[in-house]
Amino acid sequence: MISRLDKILAAQSTSSRKDIKQLIKSGAVKVNGSCIKSSDIKIDTDKDIVSVNGEEISLKEHIYIMLNKPMGVVSATEDNLLPTVVDILPDELKRKGLFPAGRLDKDTVGFVLITDDGQFAHNILAPKKHVEKTYLAGLGREISEDIISEFEKGVDIGGGDICLPAKLKILQNGNSPLVEVKIKQGMYHQIKRMFGSYGYTVIYLKRTQIGNLKLDENLSEGEAREISAQELSLITKYR
Repeated sequence: MISRLDKILAAQSTSSRKDIKQLIKSGAVKVNGSCIKSSDIKIDTDKDIVSVNGEEISLKEHIYIMLNKPMGVVSATEDNLLPTVVDILPDELKRKGLFPAGRLDKDTVGFVLITDDGQFAHNILAPKKHVEKTYLAGLGREISEDIISEFEKGVDIGGGDICLPAKLKILQNGNSPLVEVKIKQGMYHQIKRMFGSYGYTVIYLKRTQIGNLKLDENLSEGEAREISAQELSLITKYR
C-alpha cells in the first residue's frame, strides 16, 4: 500500500498527526536507512523499512488483537466509570481507531477481538455471515437434555427478540452443570436470556472461540497479543 509517511505513522500510534510531523521534522524517522524530514513523502508499506528513534516499526493498515477479557472490564472504547477493553491493552498494541469487534457483558470473560478494521468487524458480526461464537456457561442447576432441541429451533428471549438456531452441548451435569453454546448473533445478554427463558440461571460465562480461532490458553485474563494472518484466516474462512 502506498501512503504518506505521516499518515501511516499516525495510524500506527496514539500520537496526533501534528506530533508525528514534528517527530519527522526532528530527524527521528528513517526510511530504508535514510533520515527523512518531509512528512508528505510517499512510502510503500509492503517494501519500505521505517524506523523511529532507531527502532524499526511494523507498517500495517490494520491490526487484530486477541484479548482475554477479565470481569469488571467493559467492551467499549471509553467509559466514565470502568476500564474498557481498549484501556487495558499494552501500549505497544495501542493505536487510533481501536474498538471491540463484538461485545461481552461486564461480568463475562474470555475472547474479545479488538481491531481498527470496520469491514472485518462487520463480516464476523453479521448473522448472515454464519460465524459462530463459542461460549462455556456454568448453570445454577442441572439441565435437561430437552433444551438442546429447543436451542436448535431458535429461542424467543422476549422483547421481540427471537434468536437464530444455536448449538448446545452438555459437558457436565448434576450439581455443577457446564455447557458449551455456539451462537451466530450478539444480542444484549443473549445467552443469559436464552437460558432464562427455560428457568436456568447462568452463573459463569466465557467466550472461548470465534469461528475456528480459539482463545490462546497461554493468555491469562487481562493479557492480549496480536493475531497472526494465519490465525485470522480461521475466522475469515470459517463456514
